[in-house]
Amino acid sequence: MPVRRMGSLAGLEGIVHAVTTRHGGVSGGPYATLNLGLHVGDAAEAVLENRRRVCEEVEVELDSLVAGAQVLGNAVAWVTAADRGRGAREQASALPDTDALITDSPGVVLAAFSADCPLIAIVEPRRRAIGLAHASRRGTLGQVAARTVRAMARLLGCDPSAMVAAIAPSIGPCCYEVGEEVVEDARRELAEADQFFVRRDGRLYLDLWAANVEQLVEAGLERERVEPPSVCTRCRSEEFFSYRAAGGPTGRFAVLLGLRTQNVKRKT
Repeated sequence: MPVRRMGSLAGLEGIVHAVTTRHGGVSGGPYATLNLGLHVGDAAEAVLENRRRVCEEVEVELDSLVAGAQVLGNAVAWVTAADRGRGAREQASALPDTDALITDSPGVVLAAFSADCPLIAIVEPRRRAIGLAHASRRGTLGQVAARTVRAMARLLGCDPSAMVAAIAPSIGPCCYEVGEEVVEDARRELAEADQFFVRRDGRLYLDLWAANVEQLVEAGLERERVEPPSVCTRCRSEEFFSYRAAGGPTGRFAVLLGLRTQNVKRKT
């Protein structure tokens, strides 16, 4: 199947959530086959067909998607019904310079894209509000996960202690090798940053998974309500796009997160 569900979100009523794999699409070459990124050099018509297939699988309209023009940053945008379709069919209409999205508007489906970076889905079921963050290394050091939680609390009236979060497959501490300069960058941005680095066989690795879990907990989520990744995209590059594994052009998988309208008829 080209789409996976996020376990901790599975029992939440009225929530659209999906993680795509790299299989089941029409793209070729380094983008084979279910590339969902319009910004990586793949043919636009192939990407749109891939997006249509995913949307059909999760029973949403293509024009309900909203995406940010991800720039490896930490900016959070509040999405409303008026934004439906931005970034869905063309990259130029995506929300500019945005790596995290929040909304409480039914019928809006947030979309984020990755080829190794953690994608973090956040749901506040009582308030029926959601957030989706693209946590690149720079975004993680910029605390994009915590900023998303705080924006949901400030702008949408959410209670962080009631939130549920899930982090999609992404590059793990087994594979995310970095340079020494990243340690200094992290120390400037994160408290107790050294805990997120591992030295192994003379190499230095950054644990993006642990860093983002801790940010979510520090922002007010209960630790047991945060689902960490269990799959490293570089280790499982046959299943998920991985920039590190490809060493060059590659596609993007996606996380979709949305609020269903009350009159949507579900498959049986």
